[in-house]
Formats: sequence, C-alpha cells, structure tokens
Amino acid sequence: MPRLRVAALSRYLLHGQLLTRGCLRSEARTIGTVVRNPAKPTTLQWSQARTVHAETTSSQSNVASSPLHVPLRKQLKDEAKKQKALGKKKKKNANNQVVDGWELTVGIEIHAQLNTARKLFSPATTSFNDAPNSHVAYFDLATPGSQPIFQKETLIPALRAALALNCDIQSISRFDRKHYFHWDQPSGYQITQYYEPFARDGRVVLQGRDGIAAEDGDGVSVGIKQIQMEQDTAKTLAQPGDMNWIDFNRVGMPLIEIITLPDIHYPATAAALVRKVQILLNAADTCVSGMEAGGLRADVNVSVRRSDDPSAPLGQRTEIKNLSSFKAVEDAIIAERDRQIAVLESGGTIESETRGWSIGSTETRRLRGKEGEVDYRYMPDPDLGPVIIGEDLVNHLRGGMGELPDAEVDKLIQRFGLTPKDAMSLVALDGGNRIEYFWNVVDLLTKRFGPNAHLPEYLPGYQLAANWILHELGRLTSERNEDAAQDLGFTEDGQCDRVPVKHLTDILLYLYQRKITAKVAKELLWAVFRRRIPDEYPSIDAVLDEEQLWFEELNEDEYTELAHAAAEGQDEVVKQFIDYKQYPQGKLMFLVGRMIRLGAEERIDPKEAERVMKRVLEEKLVPAIKNRS
Repeated sequence: MPRLRVAALSRYLLHGQLLTRGCLRSEARTIGTVVRNPAKPTTLQWSQARTVHAETTSSQSNVASSPLHVPLRKQLKDEAKKQKALGKKKKKNANNQVVDGWELTVGIEIHAQLNTARKLFSPATTSFNDAPNSHVAYFDLATPGSQPIFQKETLIPALRAALALNCDIQSISRFDRKHYFHWDQPSGYQITQYYEPFARDGRVVLQGRDGIAAEDGDGVSVGIKQIQMEQDTAKTLAQPGDMNWIDFNRVGMPLIEIITLPDIHYPATAAALVRKVQILLNAADTCVSGMEAGGLRADVNVSVRRSDDPSAPLGQRTEIKNLSSFKAVEDAIIAERDRQIAVLESGGTIESETRGWSIGSTETRRLRGKEGEVDYRYMPDPDLGPVIIGEDLVNHLRGGMGELPDAEVDKLIQRFGLTPKDAMSLVALDGGNRIEYFWNVVDLLTKRFGPNAHLPEYLPGYQLAANWILHELGRLTSERNEDAAQDLGFTEDGQCDRVPVKHLTDILLYLYQRKITAKVAKELLWAVFRRRIPDEYPSIDAVLDEEQLWFEELNEDEYTELAHAAAEGQDEVVKQFIDYKQYPQGKLMFLVGRMIRLGAEERIDPKEAERVMKRVLEEKLVPAIKNRS
C-alpha cells in the first residue's frame, strides 16, 4: 500500500474529502491539531507532531494553556455593563412568565456527559483536563479501516439515568448515523439512537419547591419522549486571527440526549426542569458534572400561538442551542418568545432556524437555517449490532438506585424542619456530596448528644448543622474573601478535606451547648479551613484551652447590672418604649450594643443580653420614667 500523504489525511479529517480508494496504513501516523477557518483560503498550521494512540500521555510544548474560568456572576455583570453602554436594558416586568393573548410551548433536549472510564465506541479513556489530543484512538479520528466497538460499561450509567427519570427500558435498541460535515466530527456523521433509543416514555414531576412558575400551581408533570445514547464531538478552541484549535480528546465521549415532550408553557418551569434533571442525574451517579462545569447542556425548542384557540396547531418552532446555565434557559426562552410574538404581530412569519444566546443578552441571534430529518440522512449504522438489555440487569440497577432527591428532601423537611429551599440546596450542592457530608455530621452529633438525641430539645442542634453546612461553609469560598479560588473538596462518601467532619461537629456541639460564642465558632471554622487546625493546634479543644476561648457567660445578676449601666444617661432612648405604636426594636438593639461594648464581650451572649435588656426596660426603666413625668 502506498505511503499516505499528510495533506490527504487532513483533507479527510477536516473537510470529509477522500480522493483515493484504499485503506490507511496500519501503523500510527502524525496529525495536526490546529485548523484555520475553512471558509477562508488560509493554510494549515501544525502543532508539535504527536503519534495517535489510545493512551498517549505526552504533552505538547506549544499548545496554549486553557483560558481561566470566569465565574458566571462576573460574566453576567460584565455583559450587563456592556448592554448598558450600548443603551440596551432588560425589560422590567413583574410577571415575565406570561404574555396576554399568547401561549408559549417549550420542548427541551438535554445533553449529559456520562460518568464512564471509556469512550462510547473506542477503548480510549475519557479525558477532561488532560493535555489536548492525548486520549485518542483510531476510530475517534475516523481512520479508514477502524471499526466502532461498543463499550458495554457505558450502558450502565445511561440505564441509571433512565430509571431516575421513570423511563421504560427498551429490551432492544439500535444505533443510527446522523450525517453532517464539520471539523469537530471527523467521520462526517454522529452515531446516535434516533429511531430505536434505549429508553422511552419517562416523566419528571415538578413541585412548587422546584421553582416552577406560579401559573403551574402546586406542580406539573413533564413527559420524557426518549433518551438516546450518542457520541460527543471534538472540542474547538477559538484562537486569534480566525484560527481554531481542535482537541480530539472529547470526540466519542459517551452522551445521553434526554428529549422532553412539549409540556412546558412557562420559562421558569423550563429552567426548573433542567435543574431537576441535573439533580436526578447526580443522585443516580450518571453525569460527570453539572451545567456550571460544562457536563450538561440544554437546547430549547420555542414556539408561540394565540391563546384564544387552544385547538390550533402549535406555532413554528425555533431551536436555541447550547444553553449552559439555568438562568440562560429562562432568559433565552423569554427573549425568543417575545421576538416571535413581535414578528407575528407585525405580520411576519417565523422561520425554522437555529438560534444562539449569549450570557446577559436581551435577544437571541440567528445561527443558521434549521436542517430537517432528510438533510441529516439518518440511516442504521451497519458496523454496530443491536443492544440487547436483559431484564435482570434492569432489575439489579433499579434495586440499587437508593433514595432519590425528592424523598431525601421530604425527609429533611419532616425530620429536621428545614425549609424546602434549604433542603433542596443541601441535596443539590456539590453534585450531592454536601448532603452526604451533612449526614455524616448528623451521625456524629447524634453520638455526642447521647441516647436521648431523638428528643425535640436536640432539634435546634441539627438545624444549626444544616445552616452552617449550607451557609457558613459556602462563605469560606465566596468571592468576597481571599480564599475564593479554593475548593472545599467534598467527596462522594461525605468527607471534606478542608473542613473534616470531626472538627465541624466539635464546633457545632460546643456552639449548641453555649460553651463558645458564635463569633469564636466562626473564627474556629476559618482556622480549620486554613489548616491552622491541626497544623498549629491538634484539635478544637486544644485551641480553646490554649487561647482561653471557652464561653464563661455572665449570670442573671451581672446581665441586669450591665443593662442598667448601658441605659444610664439614655433617657431619651428609654422614652421611645412608652406608648409606642410599633415596638422600637432598633432602639432596643442600640442599648444591647452598649451592653456588649461596656461589658466583657467574650462573656456576653447577644440573645441573652437582648432578653435581659427587654425585661429591665419593662420592669424598671420605663416605669421609672413614667413616675418622674
């Protein structure tokens, strides 16, 4: 067989052109990883040569480092400033979920990366942060002569996802080819399950606490039409000067595409559905990461029609691609709905097209005309046989699913009295790892409380734990402090490298027992986070002993004496507590503040100080003022 020229290989990979018949040589060849925009007559530029192999680990010396991650909040602020400078502002609407006279209909396609060790049709390992083009097999590049080999282990997380979404598992499913040419798809087609997916007829139930629109009442059920397995494309890295670098590590990564029925009619409900699906996938250990890390993407199909004729067919839909946050889902739907209504009211027609959305925008933008089913030329993949799924496997996975988020949220609300919002946040944060951390803290607290830990008097202790794990731990890495870039490091088994379970339990126990103040407790938490414990002090008890931080609270008489001292010379303030229409809470807290400043702060509980000051005012100070007048 004649030697293969590099130019011929580049034409095949980048443009789908193969000018000669025959197979490529079996030995490894070198490929380029940089491609310029093919729409312009520019030449290819090549990075350091590398040998294609399923497990190449060497790194390129001249590949630019990945761009720094910009937090979503900063992206939104920057975009808002840009829009303000251009004179564009978002419409302020008290209820942007409904437009009078119009009905919105939304269907969603959610793409989620499966949590697997191998790619879908090659033995190359999945890669997320490794050097570009270091995990690539022959089939990933569509090298002629290579064949797809279905990696059976990729089916397991896909089945768990289908069970979490209440789908019917199909005993037989098949793979199809979806044809289109783009540089991120070397083969010129994507392998998917368009005609015979592995799961159908699912359903997701959304409740009011999930953040649905008020118009949906207490809840709404959204149907899942089907879930199909498919391969991901390569990653395109845009560079200056109309240049794009291609990382083939991602090509062939296993995805599932979740296709909903058009059961959604409000933007907030659409965002709530995507959020709920992410929570369910994390609970089922299916998804690599969530929207915030790029492991889950959503495409939304939007159409509108007049609401005065419910029997009329749905309007022409448009698709908005690659939405990467829950806020983007809601905002993009609102913008596209308003655009379509404006077009129809002005006498125009809605075209079938694909549109894009940028963070912080006020309107969608046209990307391209919508390709139909015929354009993709779907056909069964002749190189892959059917996937046969046994009932015994499905039953085994169903039996090991464990508790799903809704049941866990209900338990948190009923057992600990948490608000629905706090309960859902605990379950959703850190891919479900933070709730495992919470249960570990609860278990240790229960042991420390003793045999009567189930009594109602200990409930505030568990609520304190929930509040701290949800809010105080979050403040450790908030954008407002110097440690914002650090990660708490929660693990799947509910451990935390930066704030170990034992240290937090000690802090919470002593705070609940009023052996330390809230201020000291927060200082101890920071000491743990910054590793002063155990680097400088072996334990929480050690630092409390050595620094004399134990709370030795004032007794009732001492509090009373301090209250009188704080009120001395404050007759005008005390008079505010005579014949008031609304209790002067602000004046009370002013006097409490004087108590804390005059006394030994480390021995004062602000709540006790407030209680005593209120009592002293009612029993002593106010009657004295009345008698003098």
